[in-house]
Amino acid sequence: MPCPTAVGATAFWLTEPAGGVYSGASGAEQEHTAMEEITIRTRRQTDMIDITDAVQNAVGSAGIQRGVCTVFVPHTTAGVTINENADPAVVRDILMEIEKIVPLRDGYAHAEGNSAAHIKSSLFGCSTSVIVEQGRLQLGTWQSLFFCEFDGPRTRKVWVQVTRI
Repeated sequence: MPCPTAVGATAFWLTEPAGGVYSGASGAEQEHTAMEEITIRTRRQTDMIDITDAVQNAVGSAGIQRGVCTVFVPHTTAGVTINENADPAVVRDILMEIEKIVPLRDGYAHAEGNSAAHIKSSLFGCSTSVIVEQGRLQLGTWQSLFFCEFDGPRTRKVWVQVTRI
């Protein structure tokens, strides 16, 4: 079965911060930010889903040529990371080892029964940033952005903010 991918994008907007003046070399350029929400439907309890294309599409929609792209996951039982996507064994190995480090059942006190997902989310983190140059994410040859599901299956959100610098 193919891995699920980002299924939709909503809520695209541009903003200028209060004051709006970018304090870079010219001092006159205004900072612009574009934000997009990506919806992801996961199919497994624990999974890593490549969201690189969806994030790159958000960067392209923003029209920002040089800046920083922040990818943020607003969930306490999910995360985001950058890792290799050339060999699917890497994702399988990461998921296998994280399960050994933080097993699903281990006498946790949290009544909801998903403590392992909360711990994994904290270990992976809820955001990452990537440099944008010439309208493209500056990822290494083997790097991809992954949404990390630890309490699925669910419908999730990923917020992508691109800021021109």
